Amino acid sequence: MNKLITIITATYNSAQGLEQCIKSVLAQTYPEIEYIIIDNCSTDTTLDIAKTYSEHISRIISEPDKGIFDALNKGIKIASGDVIGFLHADDFYASPNVIEDVMSKFDATNADSVYGDLQYVSKNNPNKIIRNWIASEFNRKKLLNGWMPPHPSFFVKRKCYLSYGLFNTNYQISSDYDLILRFLGKHKISTEYIPEVLVKMRTGGTSNRSFNNIIKKSKEDFKALKENEVGNIYTLFLKNFRKLNQFF
Repeated sequence: MNKLITIITATYNSAQGLEQCIKSVLAQTYPEIEYIIIDNCSTDTTLDIAKTYSEHISRIISEPDKGIFDALNKGIKIASGDVIGFLHADDFYASPNVIEDVMSKFDATNADSVYGDLQYVSKNNPNKIIRNWIASEFNRKKLLNGWMPPHPSFFVKRKCYLSYGLFNTNYQISSDYDLILRFLGKHKISTEYIPEVLVKMRTGGTSNRSFNNIIKKSKEDFKALKENEVGNIYTLFLKNFRKLNQFF
């Protein structure tokens, strides 16, 4: 019997990319998917697009939230799946087999989490690849060298959220990094790597939108490293330096 996986998408005025995001979830070959959309009272056509596919979406909730990580936490709290994954509204799965491959890896290894690679693509031309994020095999020493898996391609068993906590909304940008450090570094959950592109992400995310955001993200990253007792300022330098090879 197939285990249930929950996919959560947080939206706010996300009309431009949302339909491709939704279609990529609905096209998955894996049969047991609970799909939840958490919307922050969008004022464009986001909800109209979501409701077009409401027959195939498990829950659509539209209410005020305190940002994307607050929205994702809402989704986690109502999720029923054994495994939870996140697909942002501007992102889409690289193939219809992604979730099937992820769940097969969970079944074969009994790992607490599974991750893969990610490609950054042009916002207006998703066929144009901007960066390749090749995550590579994990070992905990890599966390000290600034390694992290791409968060949209990081799937985690729901029991880990119940045991080790949700996204810390005190972080406005780096809550995903904090969660990864907490799960893989502090609590040492097990993880397995799928060496293939799982998610394609359009460029233009919040963390890289301006110089001020880059500075703010770096400060939050350093705070997360200290709070989870994983690494130091050298780790932060390497984390940013590692991104350079994604362009080649």
